[in-house]
Amino acid sequence: MAAKKSGSKSSGRTTISSPGKKPVSFSAGGLHRTTGTPAGETIPAAKMAKAKAGGYGPLGVKQANLATGLLAKGRKNAAKNRAKKAGGKK
Repeated sequence: MAAKKSGSKSSGRTTISSPGKKPVSFSAGGLHRTTGTPAGETIPAAKMAKAKAGGYGPLGVKQANLATGLLAKGRKNAAKNRAKKAGGKK
């Protein structure tokens, strides 16, 4: 997956594109702003569950699903690939 910025600098949009798949565009840090969590801190599990349940509105649901699905999978794959390259455990 290649992440690239698109649009103007003030837009803050990030687009993830992969060959053969539809590009996904989102605002970086949007879920933190929606849940009221300061940037740089991990979003608590209770707030993430509330966002997925719709407690922060329909945008919060979409943002939580993106964070726990697509973005989390990318982080896990990257960690696994680093371990393979280093010759360590998965």
